[in-house]
Amino acid sequence: MKYYYSIFFINVLWVSTLTIPGVIRQHQGSQGQFPLTQNVTVVEGGTAILTCRVDQNDNTSLQWSNPAQQTLYFDDKKALRDNRIELVRASWHELSISVSDVSLSDEGQYTCSLFTMPVKTSKAYLTVLGVPEKPQISGFSSPVMEGDLMQLTCKTSGSKPAADIRWFKNDKEIKDVKYLKEEDANRKTFTVSSTLDFRVDRSDDGVAVICRVDHESLNATPQVAMQVLEIHYTPSVKIIPSTPFPQEGQPLILTCESKGKPLPEPVLWTKDGGELPDPDRMVVSGRELNILFLNKTDNGTYRCEATNTIGQSSAEYVLIVHDPNALAGQTGPDHALIGGIVAVVVFVTLCSIFLLGRYLARHKGTYLTNEAKGAEDAPDADTAIINAEGSQVNAEEKKEYFI
Repeated sequence: MKYYYSIFFINVLWVSTLTIPGVIRQHQGSQGQFPLTQNVTVVEGGTAILTCRVDQNDNTSLQWSNPAQQTLYFDDKKALRDNRIELVRASWHELSISVSDVSLSDEGQYTCSLFTMPVKTSKAYLTVLGVPEKPQISGFSSPVMEGDLMQLTCKTSGSKPAADIRWFKNDKEIKDVKYLKEEDANRKTFTVSSTLDFRVDRSDDGVAVICRVDHESLNATPQVAMQVLEIHYTPSVKIIPSTPFPQEGQPLILTCESKGKPLPEPVLWTKDGGELPDPDRMVVSGRELNILFLNKTDNGTYRCEATNTIGQSSAEYVLIVHDPNALAGQTGPDHALIGGIVAVVVFVTLCSIFLLGRYLARHKGTYLTNEAKGAEDAPDADTAIINAEGSQVNAEEKKEYFI
C-alpha cells in the first residue's frame, strides 16, 4: 500500500508514452531538463524543507524518495504514511515537501526523480544536527583551602558533530585545558568533556568559573554552566591610624582592618607584648582601639592579632606622641633656611660682578690722540695735525683707556 501511488503513476506514464504520440514527443523534448535540489541542514527536532525544481517541465511527474528509497510524494500524492511529512508545493515546475520533528534517523540522501525517458534524478543530503545537552560541572567540594589544587570537569552529551567546550574565569578565557571526545552508544552523537586544573588562592574566593559549550545547532547562543568558588584562607591584617601625627592631649583611633575567610572575629589588641595598660583610656570597640587624651606614656608598639579556623595573622603600629608646641613650630616658616638662601644669592651676585670687572679689564680699548703724537706744542689745531703726521716715529704715546 505504501507504493500504491508511485506504481500507479509510473504505469500510467508508461502507457501514455506508448500509446499517445504527442506525449512521446513532449518527453523527447524534455531530454535537456534536469531536476535541481539543494542539501539541507536542520537541527534535531526542527523542520526540514526539501525542494525539487525543473525550469521548463513539459508536464512530467516529479517524485521525492527517502534514503531507504521509499517514495514520499509522487507529484501531489502522498505515498508514505508518515504524519511528519507534508506537501508544501506541487506543480509541474516544483515539488516541495516538509519533514517535521526531524530525528537523527532521518539523516541521509534524498532523491528527486523527474520521469522523463530515461528517468533523471537529483540528490539532496539531509544533515541533522544533534543538540548538546546542558553542561554539568563536577569536581568542586566546598570549601577549598588556599593553595590547594582544584580540578573541575565539564561534560555534555548528545552533540553532533562533537561540541566545543571553553573555560572562563573572571571573564578571561583559560586555554590550558584537557579535552576528551567519546562516541555515544547510538554511534551518531558524541559526549565531550573538558578538565581544568589550577591552584587556588584568596583572590579566587567568590569568582565564577564558567564552562561554555559552543555548537552550530545552538544558533550563536551557547549553553553555560557556572561554579562559584569558595576559598578559605588565613587573615590579612593592617592597622590604620585616625591621624598621621598623634599629639599629646588629643584622642587617637587605631582601626585593625582584617580580612579572611572565615571572617576573623574578634581581634586582639596588645601593647609592647602585653595587655593594654590603661583600660579606662584605651577602649576596644570591635576592631577599633580608642585612646583618649594621649600622653607620652602611650608611646610604644601596638599589635592587632586576628585569628580564624585557618590560621592567625597580626600587624604592628609604633605610636609616637608628639608635643603640640613642637609640631606648631615645625609648621611655621623656617627663617634660618630663608636667611641661608638669601646669603647664597648675595654671594653669587658679588662673585658675578667681580668676574665681569676682570673680564672687561683684560679687554680694554686703546687709541692714539693728536696730543699723544706731540702736537701739544702746536699753536693751533691745523699745525698740530701737520706736526703729528711728521713725528709719529719718535713721539711719546699717550694712551686713553675706556672701561
